Amino acid sequence: MTEPLYIYAIGFLAQLFFSLRILIQWIKSEKARKLVSPASYWIASLIGSYLFVFYGWLRHDFSIILGQFISYYIYIWNIREKGIWYKMGPILRTLLVLTPAVIMFLMLSDLRLFVRTFFCNEHIPLALLIFGSAGQVIFTLRFIYQWFYSVHRHESCLPIGFWIISLIGSGTIIAYGIFRADPVLILGQSFGFIAYTRNLVIGFKSRKSISNA
Repeated sequence: MTEPLYIYAIGFLAQLFFSLRILIQWIKSEKARKLVSPASYWIASLIGSYLFVFYGWLRHDFSIILGQFISYYIYIWNIREKGIWYKMGPILRTLLVLTPAVIMFLMLSDLRLFVRTFFCNEHIPLALLIFGSAGQVIFTLRFIYQWFYSVHRHESCLPIGFWIISLIGSGTIIAYGIFRADPVLILGQSFGFIAYTRNLVIGFKSRKSISNA
């Protein structure tokens, strides 16, 4: 199925922000020689996720939407922990909070149409949809893990476990993107796969240095 160019444009713009967040975090971690969680990482994550929700909606791809809805609000939590959330102004905060909920409401307002569009899509076999959704769930679990880890430590962190889950989820999504012939998913995840691997190396080196100190 050939999608209008503007749909892919939205998807690539979202992936640009996702790649930008990884690049920023990667560079800052290399300089600090340890894993860091900069505020810019979470801001870029929120912008990318906001755009990616629309991309998944326009592509009628439930697995994409499923992957974004949970992590989206975790991005907001981390931005709040960084002390930036309340600097955005009440109108922008309200827009950011309500948009995913409004899209979900619109999707579910006609349940039969939703099931037919997202689960009975002739272009996405059910088995492939389940596989892609599994990849998105795994990918989203990294942020649930990150949230629990950060709440326990009372600060926004990106621990080693986050990057391990990222690698597993990213590999699954790349495979799904290949089956779906989705260049947005393939290109976006391929860069991240390299960065996740490097962050693991940084994390293990930092842990080793601390244990040897």
